[in-house]
Amino acid sequence: MPKKSAARPGPAPSDRGAGEALRPRLTREVADDLAVDALPRDRAGKPPFDEAARLREAGLPALLTPPGPDGRGTDWRTACAVLREIATADSSIGELLGRHYALSWSPRFFATPERADELERRAVTERWLWGGSTDLPGAEPAPGAGLTLTPAGGGYVLDGHAALAAGVQVCDRLVLGGVDTATGDWLMVCLDPERPGVSADAAHDRLGQRLTGAGSLTFDGVPVPVDEVLGSVPRDEHAVSPFATLAPLALRLALVHVTLGTAEGALAEARDADRAAPGRRPGTPPDEGACPDRAGGDPYLLLAYGELVTAAHTAAMVVESATEALTRGLAAGHGFGVEERADIAVRVAAAEAVTGRSAMRITTRVLELTGGAADTLGLDRFWRNARVLTARAAPAHRLRDIGDHYLNGTHPPLTLRA
Repeated sequence: MPKKSAARPGPAPSDRGAGEALRPRLTREVADDLAVDALPRDRAGKPPFDEAARLREAGLPALLTPPGPDGRGTDWRTACAVLREIATADSSIGELLGRHYALSWSPRFFATPERADELERRAVTERWLWGGSTDLPGAEPAPGAGLTLTPAGGGYVLDGHAALAAGVQVCDRLVLGGVDTATGDWLMVCLDPERPGVSADAAHDRLGQRLTGAGSLTFDGVPVPVDEVLGSVPRDEHAVSPFATLAPLALRLALVHVTLGTAEGALAEARDADRAAPGRRPGTPPDEGACPDRAGGDPYLLLAYGELVTAAHTAAMVVESATEALTRGLAAGHGFGVEERADIAVRVAAAEAVTGRSAMRITTRVLELTGGAADTLGLDRFWRNARVLTARAAPAHRLRDIGDHYLNGTHPPLTLRA
């Protein structure tokens, strides 16, 4: 794999008080930096080596890790606020960071507490950027995908192919699941992607989310020591620890925050464009009360923005409910059951459905409201990014699961992909 760009170390997240005070300013600075050249970078669509270096230099990967007793890391609610703000400027990098943060919880979901603490400390000290997937047993693999772990020499040998939506060429650690060929168990592993036998191919010409570092990984006889196995997951979903099943839900909810941030970013840029070029936009009906010298004088424009802002606020409220539920679940650790997990799953599914619809409505309408300015400003990137993010969520499936839970008390499946 290509060597990742070096970056100056960011602020050490060792003091929680200092970190809490620093985080909003740091987030705003990173978002502003990404916004400056977001359009040319999106059009170039190159692997995010430079963007990952910016993140490491700012210290965000180390800050966006699970909170620890020594003051390290960030709680779920605060981290999601960071992801959402970054996504308003560059949703691709928002997704890269969102997946990083959700995957950084993998040791807590699958490993022993002692092993999780060890890995989290290393991740903060060495400023790892996490990549990979938390698919659980039973998820339908993509065509040609699938990983196997064959016991050998006290450890395993990893073979197979994995398609990832982010971080393929820039991550420092990979979290992946594969089948133990000897027992049939599903094993979650954490390994360095730069070791021999790992090859990466970047995805090109994507419709949207072009800067996430999407692509595929091929593993050819890659040695995996036993201490890089986080743990095993039963293939029977009813036997899986409820806490471990939060892994895919955490990843899905992180992406919901990225989607919401994308819609809010599109809305903000459209507003700024209308303020800079006041007057009735092409396609809006004439009105005797309209004032052509300012955007605020067009009642149809006011109505459109009122509807879009309301859609964003509505989605934000549903997302807040899911975020609060998941925050409680993560805080409970292994001390909660399947009913609590089902409630979290339903709230996450509702957040996906509502946010997905709102994001597509907002980003589509923004192109109409800004007329010819949309091409100059590159506002189509928001629509393209929202389209890619929402296409993964399968809203019909989510709504069906919510309805089945409400009518019949069934629990949503554990294996939906993010």
